[in-house]
Amino acid sequence: MDPRQTIRMNPGEGETSYARNSTFQSAEQGRMKPLIEEAITELCASLPCSMVIADLGCSCGPTALSLVSVAVDAICRQYIELEQPMPELSLLLNDLPSNDFNAVVNHMVAFRQRYGANVVEYCAPIVLISVVPGSFYERLFTTASMHLVLSSTGFHRYEFYTIQPHMLCLLYSEAPEELVKNGIPMYYADQQMWQKMRPIVLSAYAQQFRKDFMLFLETRAQETAPGGRMVLSLTGTGSHDPDKKSTRIWERVGRMLDNMASRDVIDKERLKNFYIPLHAPYENELKDIIEEQGSFSICKIEEHNPTAGSTSDLINPKMAAYILRAGLESIIVEHFGPSEEAMDDFVRTAEQHMSPAYIQKKHESDDTVFFALSLARKKINPSSVPFHTCSLSFEQPNTT
Repeated sequence: MDPRQTIRMNPGEGETSYARNSTFQSAEQGRMKPLIEEAITELCASLPCSMVIADLGCSCGPTALSLVSVAVDAICRQYIELEQPMPELSLLLNDLPSNDFNAVVNHMVAFRQRYGANVVEYCAPIVLISVVPGSFYERLFTTASMHLVLSSTGFHRYEFYTIQPHMLCLLYSEAPEELVKNGIPMYYADQQMWQKMRPIVLSAYAQQFRKDFMLFLETRAQETAPGGRMVLSLTGTGSHDPDKKSTRIWERVGRMLDNMASRDVIDKERLKNFYIPLHAPYENELKDIIEEQGSFSICKIEEHNPTAGSTSDLINPKMAAYILRAGLESIIVEHFGPSEEAMDDFVRTAEQHMSPAYIQKKHESDDTVFFALSLARKKINPSSVPFHTCSLSFEQPNTT
C-alpha cells in the first residue's frame, strides 16, 4: 500500500495520541496569526461575496480547526467594522486518507455553532466545512478556486522540538531516489561509515525537499486564484552549515531503531530501507525555490524560535518519547509491521536516549526554527488566462 495513504498522526485522545502531544504545533499556529490576519485584510478589500479557505495537513487534534478559525475570526471583524453582510465561507480541511477525520468532524459541529451564535445578526456567517482526503503533492481543488491556503508544519510532518512534533519534511512524496537506487540507508550504526556517508544522505534529502516543495508550489499555483494568498509554516534551520544540528534528532532516532534491531525487536533488513527526513531548509533555500517556481511573490518570511517562552524543564524524557511515538508510530508500523510490544519498546528506548542532559543541551544549542511564509499568487496576464480561470474580483453584495 502507498505509505502516503497510511501515514498519520496517532488518532484518539490517549496518552500517545497526537491530540495529547501537539503543544509545539499549537504554539506555532499562534505565531502565524498576524500573517493570516494581514492576508485576510487584503483579501477582504474588495468585499467578496464568498471565499474558499483550505488548511493542508490539518491533522486530527485540537489544532485541526485552529488556522481556519483565525481566518474566519478575521473575516468577521472586517465585515462587522464595514457593516457589510458576511460572505459565504467554504472551509476545506485536508490531510491524508488515514487521518482521524472522525475526530475532526466532531469538532466541526461546535465550530459552526460558535459562528452562528457569537456575531451580530446581520453579519452571521454561512460557514460550510468539508474534508478533502489526499496528498497535497497532488491536485486537491479545482482550478483557481482557492482564496486562502494555510498549512502549518505539514511538510515536515514529524519534526520535533527536541522533539517538537512537527511541518514540510516527512511527508516527502517519496524517499530520496539516490538513496533508494544505490541501497544507501538513512543511518549507519558504524560511526566511521556514517561520517563518510552523512553528506551524501543530507544532499539526497535536500534534493528531495527541493523537488517536493517545487511540486507543492506548482500544484497550489493551479488551484489558487490570482491575487489569492498562502500562509505556510515549516521547520527549518537558522544555520547555513550543511552539518546542521537540526538534523541530529533524526540521527538519534536512527540509533534508537538500530538498537531495537540489534535486539531483534524490529527486522534488521527492513531497517536498511527505512527513511525519515533529515533535511531542514534555511531561509535563502526557500526563497530560491519560490522564486525559481515563479507563481508566488513573497510577502513576508518570519523566523520563529520553536521553544520561545519555554524551558527544558517543560519536557522530560517520557514526554519526548511520547511525542516521537505520536508522530512516528504510523510509519514504523507501516514499514515493520504492527506490534504494540515494538512501539512500547520504542518508547522505552527513546526515554533512554533522551536523557535530561541531552534535552538541556539541545534546548540551549539547537538551531531548529519555524519559518512562517506569507505568499501571494501572482496576477496572470489576461491574454494567457484560460477560459476557466477566475480572479479575486467579485460583485459587491447588495446591502439594500
